[in-house]
Amino acid sequence: MTILKFPNDRVNNFSDAIFAIAITLLVLEIKVPTADEVQQLGIAGLLSKRIPNFIGYLVSFFVTALYWRNHLQLFQFVKTIDNRLFWLNLWLLLFVVLMPFSTDLYSYFVGHNKAFVFYTLNLAAIGAMSYWMATYVTKKENLTEQLGAIQTRWMRNRILIGPIIFLLCVPVVWLSPWTGRLGFFLIFIVQTIGDRRVRRKMHMQGTTLVSA
Repeated sequence: MTILKFPNDRVNNFSDAIFAIAITLLVLEIKVPTADEVQQLGIAGLLSKRIPNFIGYLVSFFVTALYWRNHLQLFQFVKTIDNRLFWLNLWLLLFVVLMPFSTDLYSYFVGHNKAFVFYTLNLAAIGAMSYWMATYVTKKENLTEQLGAIQTRWMRNRILIGPIIFLLCVPVVWLSPWTGRLGFFLIFIVQTIGDRRVRRKMHMQGTTLVSA
């Protein structure tokens, strides 16, 4: 039976383009004010009114960039793209493309928990697909043998931190809205702590961490 394979360069280029377009569209959702709005509120007033939009833009930009980084890191180990990996990647991109809409929804209805939950679930879906894809690539390309058990396990777990924290923010936001909304920062904190711990372990083994 012939295994269906796809050109790595075309899949990678398409994926990079989707991430680039999604990140670019984030800023386009911050609408330029009309002349009437400027007359009524002034530039400073309008910028102040759009603070939630800028916050949503910054969070989405860096989170999307982190997932793109994970994608770049993972695909450098992929020798061939089979049908399963192709579809896993396509499902990931489906949720990436949704980011500008979910960010815009959350930014304009920043006080509504349901808008935040939709936004959070979008981010969690990207993270879950990234983890699923990393797990498959780990097995398919035998990364444990290439990188060692510690690095391979941390590469997957590092991706998993995002969706876990995003999902935890969903129930928290109903109890404490601002705590739930600020929970995103835990991702960077936990990943940084994890990076340092893994680096120490690798240093003790006399090897270099290449997957963080």
